[in-house]
Amino acid sequence: MRECISIHIGQAGIQVGNSCWELYCLEHGIQADGQMPSDVTVGGGDDAFNTFFSETGAGKHVPRAVFVDLEPTVIDEVRTGTYRQLFHPEQLISGKEDAANNFARGHYTIGKEIVDLCLDRIRKLADNCTGLQGFLVFNAVGGGTGSGLGSLLLERLSVDYGKKSKLGFTIYPSPQISTSVVEPYNSVLSTHSLLEHTDVAVLLDNEAIYDICRRSLDIERPTYTNLNRLISQVISSLTASLRFDGALNVDVNEFQTNLVPYPRIHFMLSSYAPVISAEKAYHEQLSVAEITTSAFEPSSMMAKCDPRHGKYMACCLMYRGDVVPKDVNAAVATIKTKRTIQFVDWCPTGFKCGINYQPPGVVPGGDLAKVQRAVCMISNSTSVAEVKVSSLRLVRILLLWRRIMRRSVLRVLKMMRVMMRASTKQFWFHMHLNVSSSMLFC
Repeated sequence: MRECISIHIGQAGIQVGNSCWELYCLEHGIQADGQMPSDVTVGGGDDAFNTFFSETGAGKHVPRAVFVDLEPTVIDEVRTGTYRQLFHPEQLISGKEDAANNFARGHYTIGKEIVDLCLDRIRKLADNCTGLQGFLVFNAVGGGTGSGLGSLLLERLSVDYGKKSKLGFTIYPSPQISTSVVEPYNSVLSTHSLLEHTDVAVLLDNEAIYDICRRSLDIERPTYTNLNRLISQVISSLTASLRFDGALNVDVNEFQTNLVPYPRIHFMLSSYAPVISAEKAYHEQLSVAEITTSAFEPSSMMAKCDPRHGKYMACCLMYRGDVVPKDVNAAVATIKTKRTIQFVDWCPTGFKCGINYQPPGVVPGGDLAKVQRAVCMISNSTSVAEVKVSSLRLVRILLLWRRIMRRSVLRVLKMMRVMMRASTKQFWFHMHLNVSSSMLFC
């Protein structure tokens, strides 16, 4: 068995994790308490889902996952939520004091106090694996916990599990949508750890996903639940080959082999198609060619960038549902003829394709329609720089603004000092005149 351990860090990581495990349970027929009905045949009778779930002696299926946050509010929602009986209590770790949107607090002070407990829980999960394949790390790098503690955990995982693959699903701050003024600082500081200590990092962006929800699902004001359910579809498609048996499945190590030409060039873009509401699904055909073309559209990207401005180095297409290799080959051949999709000169124009015959699942009562086939694309493109440049540009603007403000304040203080000196001299001059005049009258 090739097991994977999921690590969910900070508010965003935990909430995305909630959506992911909800979807995994629905796809595998596992109930909210971890039990599986006796009449359910999982994934066509195979037990490949045990890469993500461990089975106890009582027949309960427990996720191979650790949830960690520096303050208890978000984890308490998991402890009291619908899936409270699914997770082992020891795998839900919370502190008492948050990082206050400060990378340094998450990495050096508050985070340092909790990191050993996290590693102990991860070690217990790793000991229960017969052949640990790697780690999936979920976090946002805009907050203090996700960036600071996330970086610290990645550094420690590299020491303890150096040869294991580490896939990061990282939510970067959006250019327009921001909850804190220090998000760019946190993201720039944590990028160093992502660069050094992950093998593949899939970048996500709330603003891009907001736009997809508004445009494709007709949701006027998307909530974090809407966003997280869309992110969970990408992660579910990416991990489907690990959780279901199939003819053309993709291993965790294969992502790195096929997508990363050089170790440090491992920041990926992702897209998913079709993103369609139930009302529209009845009127559209959604063939393999259509969903493949849609996956390459800038509007389908889960990060705010335009791949037409860059060049592709590698591309991985993971199909689910009623898909045959003949249709995939025809769709890829069509994509290669398009001028807007360009590959770099030094890398062969190869596409890695995976097909899993299990159709994509959807949460009942959710926004996404149940479809017969879907595709998730993970690509290594030079346009990913646009996501990082926006953070760096914001940092530069903030530093420049600080410098201008500091100079302005210094000028104001200097003027006040001059005025105070002038007024003091004037005061003593008037005092001297008053004393002189009083002496004359005496």
